[in-house]
Amino acid sequence: MPVNEQAQRTHDMLFPGHVSSLTVTDPELIEIFDNFAFDEVLRDIALDVPTRLIVQLASMIATGAVSEYRVMLGAALTVGVTAVQVKEIVYQAVAYVGMARVFDFVHATNEVMTERGIALPLAPQSTTTPHTRHDDGLAAQKRCVGDDTVTDMYASAPSDQAHIQRYLSANCFGDYYTRGGLDVGTRELITFAMIVSLGGCEPQAAGHVRANRNVGNDRVTLIDVVTALLPFIGYPRAIDALRVIDEVLPATTGG
Repeated sequence: MPVNEQAQRTHDMLFPGHVSSLTVTDPELIEIFDNFAFDEVLRDIALDVPTRLIVQLASMIATGAVSEYRVMLGAALTVGVTAVQVKEIVYQAVAYVGMARVFDFVHATNEVMTERGIALPLAPQSTTTPHTRHDDGLAAQKRCVGDDTVTDMYASAPSDQAHIQRYLSANCFGDYYTRGGLDVGTRELITFAMIVSLGGCEPQAAGHVRANRNVGNDRVTLIDVVTALLPFIGYPRAIDALRVIDEVLPATTGG
């Protein structure tokens, strides 16, 4: 089962001039994977190429796949994902998978960008100050999660956990969602991609299915994201993600 023509065209678009060493040591695996990930899967999704690469990069950070991330980062930059967009994916990942995991990806990103001749640091993207981050973040949180939901989260938090709600508003949303470089719809897609790639976070995944809906990403788009991630995260986590989508945005609602 050789790599088919469409899969080869996709591979050449993403990785011009590159031949994987695995084609020598593991040709059968490469044939299976490339035909699936770079042809069959792509026939069933409508995501544009940069968006597909953006959610895949976010997923790879969540799963700790540094080597694959390096390869796909090169592809992303090749097809037009900007350096600023990449940095925003990496920065936002801190809120969802933690700096302990993101640290190596910061360095990997810097190394790839330096190899590409991209001058660092990039232009600042922060839009808040220490004085505005909470209120601006709260506004962004309410836009995504919903005013009533956020109000309930604050009201129902035990007094010894109230600080976590403040952190969500000021740090998760105020420090990251308010930044430039990515629109809020894309930020919600990468958040969803990271959460479903982590696995075992179905309540949070459900919350961000709703948040995606609130910012304009429908059922079809979220299924496309899961489909694009499937070759990289496997079936168990992909099927769990689809189950959450079905629960929150049933097919009978029309997305």
